[in-house]
Amino acid sequence: MDKKPSSIQVIDRMATLLDAIASYDDAVSLKILSADTGLHPSTAYRILSSLIDQDFVARNETGDYQLGQKLRELGSRVNIGQDLRQQALPIMEALKNELDETVNLTVREGNQIVYIERVTPNRMMRVEQVIGSRAPLHVTAVGKLMLAQSGEQAISDYAKHTGLAQYTKNTFTDLKTLKLELQKILQQNYALDNEEAELGVGCIGALIYNASGKVVAGLSVSAPIERRRDEWIAKVMAAAGNISARIGYQGDIYQSPKG
Repeated sequence: MDKKPSSIQVIDRMATLLDAIASYDDAVSLKILSADTGLHPSTAYRILSSLIDQDFVARNETGDYQLGQKLRELGSRVNIGQDLRQQALPIMEALKNELDETVNLTVREGNQIVYIERVTPNRMMRVEQVIGSRAPLHVTAVGKLMLAQSGEQAISDYAKHTGLAQYTKNTFTDLKTLKLELQKILQQNYALDNEEAELGVGCIGALIYNASGKVVAGLSVSAPIERRRDEWIAKVMAAAGNISARIGYQGDIYQSPKG
């Protein structure tokens, strides 16, 4: 009786099968995949069936295998993320040099934002967000903007799932109050973090849009709250608009702040 493979072995076999499929321009048969990977046909079939269930692999009308839609989407996200950082960095550097404060690039993943790029000034007292770090939507400027864009029901669902955890005395922990804040944010197209994630730290955030008008990221400036200035709002919005234009957005939402 064959010993049941470990979880790591199964993952290794999945990766081997995906690599084998990807090496062919066209869909490929189970027989060929079995020969290429050294896996028994029944083992390969079982793993491929699991990958099909998750949309990582697809099977065509003749029964041959090819990469699935989910893998294509994930690959597209990687390319978009790389291109976004490449297009954003010169503008982020210019904004950092002008304001002499930390500039962050973030994306949304579920109920959190993730910091994917940052530039920092050469000064002793500065705010630093580690690349790869995460924060709940309701405690950050960009996060609140993204939450505001998601609609009433999504905001209520977010509050239910997260409990609107409190990080400081300024964190929005009441759904009704948060919704009022998000309505204001939606009208003005920018958001402030008034020491809601960390006491002593304030942020200004704006959204970045792609060619189809979809929100893909956010740009923010973080600074000690006593140094943050309202006149920076227009500069952050203009920088977010410039990044949006560089990745194909043709709207004019960031010509000037509203309200």
